[in-house]
Amino acid sequence: MFGLPTKNLSALALAGVLACAATLTTYSSHAADLKIGLAADVSSLDPHYLNIAPNVAFSSHIFDALLNVDANGKLVPGLATSWRAVDATTWEFKLRRGVKFHDGSDFTAEDVIFSLDRPAKLTNSPGPFTAYTKQIVAKKIVDPYTVRLTTAAPYGPLTLDMSAVFIVSKKAAEKAGTDDFNSGKALIGTGPYKFISFKRGDRIEVARNDNYWGGKSDWNKVTFRIITNSAPRLAALLSGDVDAIEGVPTADLSRLKNNAKFSFAQKISWRTIFWELDQSAGPSRYVTDKAGKPLPKNPLADVRVRQAISKAINRQALVERTMEGLAVPASNIVSPGVFGYNDALKVEAYDPEGAKKLLAQAGYPNGFALTIHGPNDRYINDEQVVQTVAQFLNRIGIQTKVETLPLSVYFARARAGEFSMSLLGWGTLAGDFGLRTLVGTPNPETGWGSWNWGKYSNPAVDKLIASSLSSVDQGKREGYAKDAAAQALQDYAVVPLHHQYATWALRKGLKYTARTDEFTFAHQFHPE
Repeated sequence: MFGLPTKNLSALALAGVLACAATLTTYSSHAADLKIGLAADVSSLDPHYLNIAPNVAFSSHIFDALLNVDANGKLVPGLATSWRAVDATTWEFKLRRGVKFHDGSDFTAEDVIFSLDRPAKLTNSPGPFTAYTKQIVAKKIVDPYTVRLTTAAPYGPLTLDMSAVFIVSKKAAEKAGTDDFNSGKALIGTGPYKFISFKRGDRIEVARNDNYWGGKSDWNKVTFRIITNSAPRLAALLSGDVDAIEGVPTADLSRLKNNAKFSFAQKISWRTIFWELDQSAGPSRYVTDKAGKPLPKNPLADVRVRQAISKAINRQALVERTMEGLAVPASNIVSPGVFGYNDALKVEAYDPEGAKKLLAQAGYPNGFALTIHGPNDRYINDEQVVQTVAQFLNRIGIQTKVETLPLSVYFARARAGEFSMSLLGWGTLAGDFGLRTLVGTPNPETGWGSWNWGKYSNPAVDKLIASSLSSVDQGKREGYAKDAAAQALQDYAVVPLHHQYATWALRKGLKYTARTDEFTFAHQFHPE
């Protein structure tokens, strides 16, 4: 069997809930409040502490960045109304005038400089935002509403980086730590909502910012319910406890589509799901012989073993059965349509016999034992995906066990390098940026490789990534990015699985424009 949807409601239970839902009154366009069921936990409200999608998505309600990203992944004005390259290493940003923070204070260039400096000061960050700021070597306030940023060398993606760093109030945050943000004390932004309360793992409440520069939201109050398990999240929608949910359970999607009480928003997302493999030379913690004894060296450091693992995976079966059609097989680290996607790279053919031959060539004719890890509450059917891949690996002689963990535990351990083979999902709007973060040689000084759990390192790939990032010619830049992707994947720096679809389900009377970045923004829900 391929990844049974154990987290979904049974057909009988679902039918019963649907029947109850049919008796509910339709959604009123005059309702002042909105309740949204989130599929992943928001672990911190500090917008510079942990760079993971659930935290970033929520921060977008309280804070703004200099540039925003629209539903199709294109840059649009945010707190900066315009930007230009003054020369090859200098960018100028004109700031929006008349913007107020939630406490009534004025937004100025001082807040921008403070916010760009702050990520480097959070030395305990488990997922730093410094990858977006390390390239900046000088910051200049030309006037209260003009900022110039200088990089040491030409750097093409700076504008994209500026969409990822939220601007906080210097006044509120100068003496504040992460705990002050989580308590709400320092949670003062310029965004469309103001903070009310945060109960970790349960809910976050915000109120409309009536003075928001981008216009008032349709909702006086928004409650984000954190419901990481698919079945209760769906039940909350069907019972009317929430008005919309993200991460719709795949097994129940077709049934829901036949119910007139609900509508959907759907789009192939920027997120690629892939495996990180420990490539250190010494023994790897979760790799042993089949008797459970440590091996003298790490099999995963051999490219033939990594290739065998890739060939063992039937991606078409994975997306059709485990993902139930809500994904497409992946050949790249970035999704189709994203800058730097390499069309020449083809999906790895399913070839279990070829995989066995590669293992034998690498010195493991009888395989070995391996424990693979993944989250159980972050990606679509993530636990089932891990289980399915374990079945494939068992078939080529790799005796595979599975351990899945809540995201709050999983990421910390994975980033610490504890696991031998770990599942990760990553979304980016630029291939060279993703490559720098995921396969660039780890370097805390530059921010490269900040999510390179496998510690892959190839100077030739690093050089191509650097050439891409430093090019101001967009055609040349993309060419370098494609070449870097090809080289990294030839090395099996990571093993791509699939690109998932993002799906939202809404009660009748609501509409939402599906976003390629998968983010759920309350201010982009509207009454029909």
